[in-house]
Amino acid sequence: MAAPKNTAAIATYGDHEIITPENKLRKAVSASSHLDGEDDPVARAERALAALSSEFGYWMESECDRLDQARQAVTKGGFTKAHKEDLYHAAHDLKGEAATFGFPLVAAVADSLCRLIEYTPDATRIPIKLVDQHVDAVRAIHREYSRSNAEALAAMLTGRLRDVTDEFLIFENRDRPDALEQITGPSIVPE
Repeated sequence: MAAPKNTAAIATYGDHEIITPENKLRKAVSASSHLDGEDDPVARAERALAALSSEFGYWMESECDRLDQARQAVTKGGFTKAHKEDLYHAAHDLKGEAATFGFPLVAAVADSLCRLIEYTPDATRIPIKLVDQHVDAVRAIHREYSRSNAEALAAMLTGRLRDVTDEFLIFENRDRPDALEQITGPSIVPE
């Protein structure tokens, strides 16, 4: 019997590999025996998402508002543990939900904000202006998503924010080689 073929995508870098496993859910569900007239759970889930899709814009706006409120709390009260966690979780949730809600271009900016919070050794040193730029970029990309140049706008904003964030993180972690390695590595957020 031949071994199963591995169809995972592997990206190799100097000191590490990123392995993106094959999505086997549809095969696993489709391979199970479905009798005529029996409901396919994957198709049912896809229909449920389609039925909810009209709400995605509102949900995305709500998540953007949540991120803005977390930013305002940091602005008013500083980077307390609670404010830092609220800001991180709001950005992290946006990063994960953006594609599902139909706004995948938001994910990279949210990821950049997560990296800023996660890799800064002393959060009180994070420039609030840099946080503002991230939150404003998320809101702008969401607001302008239907424009024909939305992708170019998102790429420009994301690129600039990533460069400034990396520069800040490299400086803040100059004495932490393990953190520098993670900061300068490739992003694992899909493009």
